[in-house]
Amino acid sequence: MLIDPNSHLYVYAITRDYGFAPNPFHGSCTLATCKPDIRKSAKVGDWIMGVGGSSLRSVKRRCILLMKVSEKVSFQNYWDHERFSLKKPVRNGSRVQMLGDNIYHIDQNGSWVQEDSHHSNPDGTPNIENLNRDTGKTDKVLISNQFLYFGDSAIAIDLASIGYGRVRNYKKIRLSQSGEARALITSIFQGHRGDISMVLSDPCQFMESHHRVDQITGKVN
Repeated sequence: MLIDPNSHLYVYAITRDYGFAPNPFHGSCTLATCKPDIRKSAKVGDWIMGVGGSSLRSVKRRCILLMKVSEKVSFQNYWDHERFSLKKPVRNGSRVQMLGDNIYHIDQNGSWVQEDSHHSNPDGTPNIENLNRDTGKTDKVLISNQFLYFGDSAIAIDLASIGYGRVRNYKKIRLSQSGEARALITSIFQGHRGDISMVLSDPCQFMESHHRVDQITGKVN
């Protein structure tokens, strides 16, 4: 079943699209950092749609990502599971390796460890503001094995049909009450049924994968 009973669609603006959040590589699409409210609220079977924000002018209001949540795990389980070892960052590796989002786990003292990553300081030390934002509200990671990632080839969609306008954080839509949202999901997946769980184009800022981002200030290093 494509759309589960009692499921929801979460629509949000992607302000930065490096390939880190969301991370569509290695056969699964993961949302492991940023958007803590969505990571806390979304359940298995729900849908996440990421559309280009105003800072991504070439794909503004276009669909960059559509994913169905297959699993929801803790940061520690994400870190420990061998399936996701390739998602651990290697900052002197390839662009894909540099953008690994499997960056949080607990040390022997019960404190958070932030691996050298896109969310760390320029010298690789922990960025405490990013750490607190990523882990403060929830320790959950959303995982999808049924997704479409369009990247810088984001597709035009009718956001007005689902009532998505100027939304501060995200819009949550109960799919059982919105035929328009169900139709939008179905049309995108049916139109790209041969592309499911593939990276169809590079992230919009993939060539800037060496950068680090401070979520609080928006500063890029």
